[in-house]
Amino acid sequence: MRNLLDLVQSAARRTPDAQALVCGDSRLSYLELLQRSRAFGWALSSLGVAPGERVAIFLDKRIETVVSMLGACAAGCVFVPVNPLLKPNQVAHVLRDSGARCLVTSALRARSQAAEGLAPVSELIVTDEPEPAFCGTGTLKLHHWPDHNIAPGNASIPASSTPCIDTDLAALLYTSGSTGLPKGVMLSHRNLLEGAWSVAEYLRHTPSDRILALLPLSFDAGLSQLTSAWSAGATAVLLNYLTAQDAVLACERESITAITGVPPLWMQLAGATWPDGPRNIVRYFANTGGHLPLPVLQKLRTLFPRAMPYLMYGLTEAFRSTWLDPAQVDQRPDSIGKAVPNARILVVREDGTPCTPDEPGELVHVGASVTLGYWNDATRTAQRYRPSPEVKPGGAPRDTAVWSGDLVRRDSEGFLYFIARNDAQIKSSGYRISPEEIEETAHASGMVVEALALGIPDDALGEAVALLVVLAGDSDIDDLRNWCVQRLPRYMVPREIISCPEIPRNPNGKFDRVALRNRVAVSGFASLARRSGEKAS
Repeated sequence: MRNLLDLVQSAARRTPDAQALVCGDSRLSYLELLQRSRAFGWALSSLGVAPGERVAIFLDKRIETVVSMLGACAAGCVFVPVNPLLKPNQVAHVLRDSGARCLVTSALRARSQAAEGLAPVSELIVTDEPEPAFCGTGTLKLHHWPDHNIAPGNASIPASSTPCIDTDLAALLYTSGSTGLPKGVMLSHRNLLEGAWSVAEYLRHTPSDRILALLPLSFDAGLSQLTSAWSAGATAVLLNYLTAQDAVLACERESITAITGVPPLWMQLAGATWPDGPRNIVRYFANTGGHLPLPVLQKLRTLFPRAMPYLMYGLTEAFRSTWLDPAQVDQRPDSIGKAVPNARILVVREDGTPCTPDEPGELVHVGASVTLGYWNDATRTAQRYRPSPEVKPGGAPRDTAVWSGDLVRRDSEGFLYFIARNDAQIKSSGYRISPEEIEETAHASGMVVEALALGIPDDALGEAVALLVVLAGDSDIDDLRNWCVQRLPRYMVPREIISCPEIPRNPNGKFDRVALRNRVAVSGFASLARRSGEKAS
Protein backbone atom coordinates (compact mmCIF):
# COMPACT_ATOMS: atom_id res chain seq x y z
CA MET A 1 0.00 0.00 0.00
CA ARG A 2 1.23 3.51 -0.74
CA ASN A 3 -1.70 5.77 0.14
CA LEU A 4 -3.99 6.02 3.15
CA LEU A 5 -6.98 5.51 0.86
CA ASP A 6 -5.54 2.10 -0.02
CA LEU A 7 -6.64 0.89 3.43
CA VAL A 8 -10.25 1.57 2.52
CA GLN A 9 -9.81 0.23 -1.01
CA SER A 10 -8.33 -3.02 0.26
CA ALA A 11 -11.23 -3.53 2.70
CA ALA A 12 -13.73 -2.64 -0.07
CA ARG A 13 -12.29 -5.41 -2.23
CA ARG A 14 -12.59 -7.96 0.58
CA THR A 15 -15.97 -6.97 2.02
CA PRO A 16 -17.52 -4.13 -0.04
CA ASP A 17 -20.82 -4.13 1.90
CA ALA A 18 -19.30 -4.16 5.39
CA GLN A 19 -19.89 -1.01 7.42
CA ALA A 20 -16.86 1.28 7.39
CA LEU A 21 -18.27 4.41 8.99
CA VAL A 22 -21.28 5.31 11.13
CA CYS A 23 -22.36 8.79 12.20
CA GLY A 24 -25.80 9.06 13.76
CA ASP A 25 -28.25 7.62 11.26
CA SER A 26 -25.75 7.78 8.38
CA ARG A 27 -23.93 4.57 7.51
CA LEU A 28 -21.37 3.99 4.78
CA SER A 29 -20.09 0.68 3.52
CA TYR A 30 -16.46 0.36 2.56
CA LEU A 31 -17.40 0.58 -1.11
CA GLU A 32 -19.50 3.72 -0.52
CA LEU A 33 -16.73 5.34 1.52
CA LEU A 34 -14.22 4.58 -1.23
CA GLN A 35 -16.50 5.98 -3.93
CA ARG A 36 -17.35 9.16 -2.02
CA SER A 37 -13.68 9.76 -1.20
CA ARG A 38 -12.67 9.35 -4.84
CA ALA A 39 -15.50 11.66 -5.84
CA PHE A 40 -14.25 14.32 -3.45
CA GLY A 41 -10.71 13.88 -4.74
CA TRP A 42 -12.01 14.37 -8.27
CA ALA A 43 -13.87 17.51 -7.13
CA LEU A 44 -10.70 18.95 -5.58
CA SER A 45 -8.75 18.33 -8.78
CA SER A 46 -11.53 19.92 -10.84
CA LEU A 47 -11.22 23.06 -8.69
CA GLY A 48 -7.53 23.25 -9.54
CA VAL A 49 -6.28 22.15 -6.11
CA ALA A 50 -2.99 20.55 -7.10
CA PRO A 51 -1.16 17.57 -5.57
CA GLY A 52 0.83 18.63 -2.53
CA GLU A 53 -1.45 21.58 -1.71
CA ARG A 54 -3.05 21.66 1.72
CA VAL A 55 -6.75 21.06 2.35
CA ALA A 56 -7.82 22.28 5.79
CA ILE A 57 -10.88 20.59 7.33
CA PHE A 58 -12.62 22.56 10.08
CA LEU A 59 -15.62 20.45 11.08
CA ASP A 60 -16.87 18.37 13.96
CA LYS A 61 -16.91 14.58 13.50
CA ARG A 62 -19.20 13.76 10.59
CA ILE A 63 -19.17 11.83 7.31
CA GLU A 64 -17.94 14.86 5.35
CA THR A 65 -14.93 15.22 7.65
CA VAL A 66 -13.69 11.72 6.94
CA VAL A 67 -14.51 11.86 3.21
CA SER A 68 -12.60 15.15 2.96
CA MET A 69 -9.49 13.61 4.52
CA LEU A 70 -9.55 10.54 2.29
CA GLY A 71 -10.53 12.61 -0.75
CA ALA A 72 -7.51 14.84 -0.23
CA CYS A 73 -5.36 11.68 -0.27
CA ALA A 74 -7.06 10.55 -3.48
CA ALA A 75 -6.11 13.87 -5.11
CA GLY A 76 -2.53 13.70 -3.85
CA CYS A 77 -3.19 16.66 -1.53
CA VAL A 78 -2.28 17.08 2.15
CA PHE A 79 -5.16 17.11 4.63
CA VAL A 80 -5.03 19.38 7.69
CA PRO A 81 -7.66 18.48 10.30
CA VAL A 82 -8.41 21.49 12.51
CA ASN A 83 -9.63 20.92 16.05
CA PRO A 84 -13.25 22.15 16.14
CA LEU A 85 -12.67 23.54 19.65
CA LEU A 86 -10.16 26.12 18.43
CA LYS A 87 -11.03 29.81 18.48
CA PRO A 88 -11.01 31.83 15.21
CA ASN A 89 -7.58 33.38 15.86
CA GLN A 90 -6.10 29.91 16.37
CA VAL A 91 -7.75 28.57 13.23
CA ALA A 92 -6.38 31.56 11.32
CA HIS A 93 -2.88 30.61 12.50
CA VAL A 94 -3.30 27.05 11.19
CA LEU A 95 -4.57 28.33 7.82
CA ARG A 96 -1.72 30.82 7.46
CA ASP A 97 1.01 28.51 8.71
CA SER A 98 -0.06 25.55 6.56
CA GLY A 99 -0.67 27.75 3.51
CA ALA A 100 -3.97 25.93 2.97
CA ARG A 101 -5.36 26.43 -0.52
CA CYS A 102 -8.76 24.95 0.30
CA LEU A 103 -10.94 24.96 3.43
CA VAL A 104 -13.79 22.53 4.04
CA THR A 105 -16.15 23.70 6.76
CA SER A 106 -19.77 24.54 7.59
CA ALA A 107 -21.42 27.82 6.61
CA LEU A 108 -21.64 28.92 10.25
CA ARG A 109 -17.96 28.21 10.92
CA ALA A 110 -16.99 29.94 7.68
CA ARG A 111 -18.88 33.08 8.65
CA SER A 112 -17.31 33.12 12.13
CA GLN A 113 -13.87 32.55 10.69
CA ALA A 114 -14.19 35.20 7.97
CA ALA A 115 -14.10 37.94 10.60
CA GLU A 116 -10.68 36.70 11.79
CA GLY A 117 -9.33 35.93 8.34
CA LEU A 118 -9.39 33.11 5.80
CA ALA A 119 -6.12 33.88 4.00
CA PRO A 120 -4.49 32.16 2.16
CA VAL A 121 -7.56 30.03 1.30
CA SER A 122 -8.85 30.57 -2.23
CA GLU A 123 -11.34 27.66 -2.41
CA LEU A 124 -14.00 27.41 0.32
CA ILE A 125 -16.21 24.32 0.36
CA VAL A 126 -19.20 24.46 2.70
CA THR A 127 -21.03 21.30 3.74
CA ASP A 128 -24.42 22.99 4.02
CA GLU A 129 -26.24 25.88 2.40
CA PRO A 130 -24.52 29.20 3.19
CA GLU A 131 -26.51 32.20 4.33
CA PRO A 132 -27.46 34.39 1.34
CA ALA A 133 -25.42 37.31 2.72
CA PHE A 134 -22.23 35.28 2.94
CA CYS A 135 -20.13 35.72 -0.17
CA GLY A 136 -16.55 35.51 1.12
CA THR A 137 -13.96 38.17 0.45
CA GLY A 138 -11.55 39.06 -2.32
CA THR A 139 -10.68 36.17 -4.62
CA LEU A 140 -12.25 33.56 -2.35
CA LYS A 141 -14.45 31.16 -4.33
CA LEU A 142 -17.39 29.55 -2.53
CA HIS A 143 -18.49 26.00 -3.40
CA HIS A 144 -21.17 23.67 -2.07
CA TRP A 145 -20.36 20.17 -0.88
CA PRO A 146 -19.64 18.24 -4.09
CA ASP A 147 -21.90 15.31 -3.32
CA HIS A 148 -24.79 17.55 -4.39
CA ASN A 149 -23.42 17.37 -7.92
CA ILE A 150 -21.55 14.05 -7.96
CA ALA A 151 -23.51 10.91 -7.24
CA PRO A 152 -21.64 9.05 -4.48
CA GLY A 153 -22.30 5.72 -6.19
CA ASN A 154 -20.96 6.84 -9.56
CA ALA A 155 -18.56 4.03 -10.46
CA SER A 156 -17.25 5.97 -13.48
CA ILE A 157 -15.31 8.37 -11.25
CA PRO A 158 -11.71 7.27 -11.75
CA ALA A 159 -9.17 6.57 -9.06
CA SER A 160 -6.60 9.33 -8.84
CA SER A 161 -3.89 9.05 -11.46
CA THR A 162 -1.64 11.26 -9.32
CA PRO A 163 1.68 9.51 -8.79
CA CYS A 164 1.99 8.82 -5.10
CA ILE A 165 4.51 6.90 -3.03
CA ASP A 166 4.31 6.08 0.63
CA THR A 167 6.94 8.62 1.66
CA ASP A 168 4.87 11.52 0.24
CA LEU A 169 3.39 14.01 2.68
CA ALA A 170 -0.18 13.03 3.61
CA ALA A 171 -1.23 15.17 6.58
CA LEU A 172 -0.33 17.99 8.94
CA LEU A 173 -1.40 17.54 12.57
CA TYR A 174 -1.07 20.73 14.57
CA THR A 175 0.23 20.28 18.10
CA SER A 176 1.51 22.66 20.76
CA GLY A 177 5.03 22.43 22.08
CA SER A 178 6.94 24.22 24.81
CA THR A 179 7.09 27.54 22.96
CA GLY A 180 5.05 29.63 20.58
CA LEU A 181 2.01 28.81 18.50
CA PRO A 182 1.07 25.25 17.46
CA LYS A 183 3.25 23.70 14.79
CA GLY A 184 2.32 21.23 12.09
CA VAL A 185 3.73 17.72 12.39
CA MET A 186 4.27 16.28 8.90
CA LEU A 187 2.95 12.73 8.44
CA SER A 188 3.70 10.68 5.36
CA HIS A 189 1.37 8.03 3.99
CA ARG A 190 3.86 5.48 5.30
CA ASN A 191 3.58 6.96 8.80
CA LEU A 192 -0.21 6.68 8.72
CA LEU A 193 -0.17 3.15 7.32
CA GLU A 194 2.47 1.89 9.74
CA GLY A 195 0.65 3.50 12.65
CA ALA A 196 -2.61 1.85 11.59
CA TRP A 197 -1.07 -1.62 11.29
CA SER A 198 0.90 -1.32 14.53
CA VAL A 199 -2.04 -0.19 16.67
CA ALA A 200 -4.45 -2.68 15.09
CA GLU A 201 -1.97 -5.48 15.77
CA TYR A 202 -1.57 -4.98 19.51
CA LEU A 203 -5.23 -4.05 20.04
CA ARG A 204 -6.13 -7.20 18.06
CA HIS A 205 -8.67 -5.52 15.79
CA THR A 206 -10.90 -7.79 13.72
CA PRO A 207 -13.64 -7.09 11.14
CA SER A 208 -16.25 -7.65 13.84
CA ASP A 209 -15.00 -4.76 15.99
CA ARG A 210 -17.11 -1.63 16.30
CA ILE A 211 -14.84 1.17 17.49
CA LEU A 212 -16.26 4.29 19.12
CA ALA A 213 -14.38 7.37 17.88
CA LEU A 214 -14.68 9.81 20.78
CA LEU A 215 -11.39 11.71 20.47
CA PRO A 216 -10.88 14.64 18.06
CA LEU A 217 -9.76 13.57 14.59
CA SER A 218 -7.12 16.33 14.72
CA PHE A 219 -5.53 14.37 17.59
CA ASP A 220 -3.17 11.54 16.55
CA ALA A 221 -4.96 9.03 18.78
CA GLY A 222 -8.33 10.13 17.39
CA LEU A 223 -7.15 9.70 13.80
CA SER A 224 -5.70 6.31 14.77
CA GLN A 225 -9.16 5.08 15.75
CA LEU A 226 -10.18 5.46 12.11
CA THR A 227 -7.04 4.12 10.44
CA SER A 228 -6.64 1.13 12.76
CA ALA A 229 -10.31 0.24 12.18
CA TRP A 230 -9.91 0.36 8.41
CA SER A 231 -6.75 -1.73 8.50
CA ALA A 232 -8.80 -4.60 9.93
CA GLY A 233 -12.00 -3.96 7.99
CA ALA A 234 -13.78 -2.96 11.23
CA THR A 235 -16.43 -0.26 11.77
CA ALA A 236 -15.62 3.21 13.11
CA VAL A 237 -18.52 4.97 14.86
CA LEU A 238 -18.19 8.77 15.05
CA LEU A 239 -19.49 10.58 18.10
CA ASN A 240 -19.20 14.25 19.01
CA TYR A 241 -18.84 13.92 22.76
CA LEU A 242 -21.12 16.14 24.84
CA THR A 243 -21.94 14.11 27.94
CA ALA A 244 -20.96 10.72 29.30
CA GLN A 245 -24.52 9.53 28.81
CA ASP A 246 -24.27 10.27 25.08
CA ALA A 247 -21.38 7.81 24.91
CA VAL A 248 -23.33 5.21 26.89
CA LEU A 249 -26.29 5.50 24.50
CA ALA A 250 -23.97 5.21 21.49
CA CYS A 251 -22.38 2.08 22.93
CA GLU A 252 -25.81 0.56 23.45
CA ARG A 253 -27.19 1.59 20.05
CA GLU A 254 -24.12 0.54 18.05
CA SER A 255 -22.93 -2.50 20.04
CA ILE A 256 -19.53 -0.92 20.61
CA THR A 257 -16.66 -3.32 21.31
CA ALA A 258 -13.72 -0.90 21.63
CA ILE A 259 -13.17 2.53 23.21
CA THR A 260 -10.05 4.70 23.48
CA GLY A 261 -10.02 7.75 25.71
CA VAL A 262 -7.95 10.14 27.80
CA PRO A 263 -8.05 10.24 31.63
CA PRO A 264 -10.66 13.06 32.04
CA LEU A 265 -12.97 11.25 29.61
CA TRP A 266 -12.55 7.95 31.44
CA MET A 267 -13.36 9.63 34.75
CA GLN A 268 -16.66 10.82 33.32
CA LEU A 269 -17.51 7.49 31.71
CA ALA A 270 -16.66 5.63 34.93
CA GLY A 271 -19.22 7.75 36.77
CA ALA A 272 -22.01 7.29 34.22
CA THR A 273 -24.96 4.89 34.50
CA TRP A 274 -24.43 1.89 32.22
CA PRO A 275 -26.99 -0.79 31.34
CA ASP A 276 -25.65 -4.34 31.51
CA GLY A 277 -25.92 -4.87 27.75
CA PRO A 278 -23.35 -2.39 26.41
CA ARG A 279 -20.86 -2.74 29.27
CA ASN A 280 -20.67 -6.49 28.73
CA ILE A 281 -20.00 -6.14 24.99
CA VAL A 282 -16.89 -3.93 25.28
CA ARG A 283 -13.84 -6.03 24.37
CA TYR A 284 -11.19 -3.49 25.32
CA PHE A 285 -10.74 0.00 26.67
CA ALA A 286 -7.51 1.91 26.02
CA ASN A 287 -6.05 4.97 27.70
CA THR A 288 -3.68 7.53 26.22
CA GLY A 289 -2.76 11.17 26.81
CA GLY A 290 -1.67 10.83 30.43
CA HIS A 291 -1.60 8.59 33.49
CA LEU A 292 -4.88 6.88 34.37
CA PRO A 293 -5.28 6.99 38.19
CA LEU A 294 -5.46 3.53 39.73
CA PRO A 295 -8.93 4.04 41.32
CA VAL A 296 -10.35 5.00 37.90
CA LEU A 297 -8.68 2.01 36.26
CA GLN A 298 -10.21 -0.28 38.88
CA LYS A 299 -13.65 1.25 38.34
CA LEU A 300 -13.39 0.69 34.61
CA ARG A 301 -12.35 -2.93 35.05
CA THR A 302 -15.44 -3.49 37.19
CA LEU A 303 -17.64 -1.56 34.78
CA PHE A 304 -16.43 -3.53 31.74
CA PRO A 305 -15.96 -7.04 33.16
CA ARG A 306 -15.06 -8.68 29.83
CA ALA A 307 -12.77 -5.93 28.57
CA MET A 308 -8.99 -5.94 28.34
CA PRO A 309 -7.37 -2.70 29.62
CA TYR A 310 -4.65 -1.17 27.44
CA LEU A 311 -2.44 1.58 28.87
CA MET A 312 -0.57 3.51 26.16
CA TYR A 313 1.90 6.34 25.66
CA GLY A 314 2.35 8.25 22.43
CA LEU A 315 3.78 11.29 20.68
CA THR A 316 2.26 13.06 17.70
CA GLU A 317 5.79 13.05 16.26
CA ALA A 318 5.84 9.25 16.31
CA PHE A 319 2.16 8.32 16.52
CA ARG A 320 2.10 5.62 19.23
CA SER A 321 5.25 4.62 21.12
CA THR A 322 4.44 2.14 23.90
CA TRP A 323 1.67 -0.10 25.18
CA LEU A 324 1.23 -2.26 28.25
CA ASP A 325 0.03 -5.81 27.68
CA PRO A 326 -3.26 -6.24 29.61
CA ALA A 327 -1.76 -9.33 31.26
CA GLN A 328 0.72 -7.00 33.02
CA VAL A 329 -1.75 -4.42 34.32
CA ASP A 330 -2.23 -6.00 37.74
CA GLN A 331 1.52 -6.27 38.38
CA ARG A 332 2.52 -2.82 37.08
CA PRO A 333 -0.48 -0.50 36.55
CA ASP A 334 1.81 2.57 36.56
CA SER A 335 3.90 1.33 33.62
CA ILE A 336 3.62 2.62 30.06
CA GLY A 337 4.72 -0.81 28.83
CA LYS A 338 7.08 -1.63 25.99
CA ALA A 339 7.53 -0.55 22.38
CA VAL A 340 4.62 -0.91 19.95
CA PRO A 341 5.12 -3.28 17.01
CA ASN A 342 7.77 -2.10 14.51
CA ALA A 343 9.27 0.49 16.88
CA ARG A 344 12.27 0.55 19.16
CA ILE A 345 12.30 2.63 22.34
CA LEU A 346 15.62 3.73 23.81
CA VAL A 347 16.29 5.33 27.21
CA VAL A 348 19.43 7.45 27.05
CA ARG A 349 21.52 9.95 28.99
CA GLU A 350 22.20 13.48 27.75
CA ASP A 351 25.25 12.23 25.82
CA GLY A 352 23.16 9.54 24.07
CA THR A 353 24.63 6.58 25.94
CA PRO A 354 22.12 3.97 27.16
CA CYS A 355 20.84 4.17 30.72
CA THR A 356 21.18 1.28 33.11
CA PRO A 357 18.02 -0.35 34.57
CA ASP A 358 16.00 2.11 36.66
CA GLU A 359 18.25 5.03 35.69
CA PRO A 360 16.17 8.02 34.48
CA GLY A 361 16.79 9.08 30.90
CA GLU A 362 15.15 10.56 27.82
CA LEU A 363 12.78 8.42 25.79
CA VAL A 364 13.91 8.15 22.16
CA HIS A 365 11.63 6.57 19.52
CA VAL A 366 13.08 4.80 16.47
CA GLY A 367 10.91 3.20 13.80
CA ALA A 368 8.75 3.48 10.70
CA SER A 369 6.18 5.76 12.34
CA VAL A 370 8.72 8.53 13.06
CA THR A 371 7.21 11.46 11.19
CA LEU A 372 8.88 13.85 8.76
CA GLY A 373 9.41 16.81 11.09
CA TYR A 374 7.71 20.15 11.67
CA TRP A 375 6.17 22.02 8.76
CA ASN A 376 8.36 24.93 7.61
CA ASP A 377 10.39 24.82 10.83
CA ALA A 378 13.85 23.42 10.24
CA THR A 379 15.16 24.71 13.58
CA ARG A 380 12.61 22.90 15.73
CA THR A 381 12.83 19.84 13.52
CA ALA A 382 16.58 19.67 14.10
CA GLN A 383 16.02 19.91 17.85
CA ARG A 384 13.46 17.09 18.10
CA TYR A 385 14.35 14.86 15.12
CA ARG A 386 17.95 13.77 15.45
CA PRO A 387 20.03 10.73 14.48
CA SER A 388 19.39 7.72 16.65
CA PRO A 389 22.14 7.12 19.22
CA GLU A 390 22.35 3.53 17.96
CA VAL A 391 25.31 2.73 15.71
CA LYS A 392 24.22 0.59 12.76
CA PRO A 393 26.39 -2.27 11.51
CA GLY A 394 28.55 -1.80 8.43
CA GLY A 395 28.65 1.97 8.79
CA ALA A 396 25.08 2.37 7.49
CA PRO A 397 23.48 5.79 8.15
CA ARG A 398 21.76 6.10 11.48
CA ASP A 399 17.98 6.20 11.57
CA THR A 400 16.22 9.47 12.32
CA ALA A 401 14.69 9.28 15.79
CA VAL A 402 12.27 11.39 17.80
CA TRP A 403 13.87 12.64 21.01
CA SER A 404 10.73 12.99 23.09
CA GLY A 405 11.88 15.35 25.84
CA ASP A 406 10.18 13.00 28.32
CA LEU A 407 12.07 11.41 31.19
CA VAL A 408 11.40 7.71 31.76
CA ARG A 409 13.07 4.72 33.36
CA ARG A 410 13.23 1.10 32.22
CA ASP A 411 13.20 -1.67 34.82
CA SER A 412 15.23 -4.85 34.70
CA GLU A 413 12.43 -6.64 32.80
CA GLY A 414 12.26 -3.96 30.12
CA PHE A 415 9.07 -2.22 31.22
CA LEU A 416 9.01 1.58 30.95
CA TYR A 417 7.75 4.10 33.51
CA PHE A 418 7.05 7.77 32.85
CA ILE A 419 8.78 10.18 35.26
CA ALA A 420 8.36 13.74 34.01
CA ARG A 421 8.78 16.10 31.09
CA ASN A 422 12.06 17.97 30.90
CA ASP A 423 10.52 20.98 29.16
CA ALA A 424 7.86 23.54 30.01
CA GLN A 425 5.06 21.99 27.97
CA ILE A 426 1.70 21.57 29.71
CA LYS A 427 -0.27 18.37 29.15
CA SER A 428 -3.91 18.67 30.16
CA SER A 429 -6.92 16.51 29.21
CA GLY A 430 -4.72 14.72 26.69
CA TYR A 431 -3.79 17.99 24.93
CA ARG A 432 -0.28 19.36 24.69
CA ILE A 433 -0.36 23.07 25.43
CA SER A 434 2.24 25.76 24.78
CA PRO A 435 2.56 27.99 27.88
CA GLU A 436 3.72 30.82 25.61
CA GLU A 437 0.43 30.80 23.70
CA ILE A 438 -1.48 31.35 26.96
CA GLU A 439 0.98 34.05 28.02
CA GLU A 440 0.65 35.86 24.68
CA THR A 441 -3.13 35.81 25.06
CA ALA A 442 -2.82 37.36 28.53
CA HIS A 443 -0.43 40.07 27.28
CA ALA A 444 -2.78 40.88 24.37
CA SER A 445 -5.41 41.92 26.94
CA GLY A 446 -3.28 44.86 28.08
CA MET A 447 -4.10 43.86 31.65
CA VAL A 448 -0.72 42.36 32.60
CA VAL A 449 2.88 43.47 32.83
CA GLU A 450 4.22 39.93 33.19
CA ALA A 451 2.64 36.52 32.69
CA LEU A 452 3.85 32.96 33.15
CA ALA A 453 1.78 29.81 32.51
CA LEU A 454 2.55 26.56 34.32
CA GLY A 455 1.17 23.04 34.42
CA ILE A 456 0.54 21.70 37.90
CA PRO A 457 -0.41 18.11 38.85
CA ASP A 458 -4.12 17.36 38.79
CA ASP A 459 -5.74 13.94 39.29
CA ALA A 460 -8.52 14.58 36.78
CA LEU A 461 -6.67 16.50 34.04
CA GLY A 462 -3.11 15.23 34.39
CA GLU A 463 -2.08 18.85 34.70
CA ALA A 464 -4.14 21.96 35.30
CA VAL A 465 -3.14 25.31 33.81
CA ALA A 466 -2.04 27.98 36.28
CA LEU A 467 -1.21 31.53 35.21
CA LEU A 468 1.04 33.77 37.31
CA VAL A 469 0.63 37.46 36.45
CA VAL A 470 1.79 40.91 37.45
CA LEU A 471 -1.33 42.98 36.84
CA ALA A 472 -1.14 46.34 35.09
CA GLY A 473 -2.64 49.30 36.97
CA ASP A 474 -6.10 48.61 38.33
CA SER A 475 -6.71 45.54 36.17
CA ASP A 476 -8.89 42.84 37.65
CA ILE A 477 -8.27 39.08 37.63
CA ASP A 478 -11.92 38.35 36.79
CA ASP A 479 -11.68 40.57 33.71
CA LEU A 480 -8.51 38.75 32.68
CA ARG A 481 -10.19 35.39 33.12
CA ASN A 482 -13.13 36.49 30.94
CA TRP A 483 -10.66 37.65 28.29
CA CYS A 484 -9.01 34.20 28.30
CA VAL A 485 -12.37 32.41 28.12
CA GLN A 486 -13.27 34.39 24.99
CA ARG A 487 -9.97 33.73 23.22
CA LEU A 488 -8.82 30.29 24.28
CA PRO A 489 -10.46 26.87 23.92
CA ARG A 490 -11.78 25.44 27.16
CA TYR A 491 -8.85 23.11 27.77
CA MET A 492 -6.36 26.05 27.64
CA VAL A 493 -8.19 28.44 29.97
CA PRO A 494 -6.24 28.79 33.25
CA ARG A 495 -7.95 27.17 36.19
CA GLU A 496 -5.99 29.38 38.57
CA ILE A 497 -4.79 32.96 38.01
CA ILE A 498 -2.41 34.19 40.68
CA SER A 499 -1.48 37.85 41.03
CA CYS A 500 2.08 38.52 42.24
CA PRO A 501 4.07 41.74 42.70
CA GLU A 502 6.78 40.06 40.60
CA ILE A 503 7.40 36.63 39.10
CA PRO A 504 10.56 34.98 40.49
CA ARG A 505 13.49 34.67 38.10
CA ASN A 506 16.69 32.63 38.08
CA PRO A 507 20.19 34.23 38.36
CA ASN A 508 20.19 34.77 34.58
CA GLY A 509 17.08 36.90 34.83
CA LYS A 510 14.86 34.29 33.15
CA PHE A 511 11.68 32.65 34.38
CA ASP A 512 12.57 29.21 35.74
CA ARG A 513 9.41 27.40 34.68
CA VAL A 514 10.41 23.99 35.98
CA ALA A 515 11.42 25.32 39.42
CA LEU A 516 8.22 27.37 39.73
CA ARG A 517 6.10 24.43 38.61
CA ASN A 518 7.73 22.20 41.22
CA ARG A 519 7.30 24.88 43.87
CA VAL A 520 3.59 25.23 43.20
CA ALA A 521 3.19 21.45 43.04
CA VAL A 522 4.85 21.01 46.44
CA SER A 523 3.71 24.11 48.35
CA GLY A 524 0.53 24.99 46.51
CA PHE A 525 -0.75 28.38 45.45
CA ALA A 526 -0.74 29.63 49.03
CA SER A 527 3.02 30.18 48.97
CA LEU A 528 2.73 32.53 46.02
CA ALA A 529 -0.34 34.23 47.45
CA ARG A 530 1.49 34.89 50.71
CA ARG A 531 4.45 36.22 48.79
CA SER A 532 2.24 38.61 46.84
CA GLY A 533 -0.01 39.52 49.73
CA GLU A 534 -2.98 38.66 47.54
CA LYS A 535 -5.27 35.68 47.22
CA ALA A 536 -5.08 33.19 44.40
CA SER A 537 -8.16 33.44 42.27
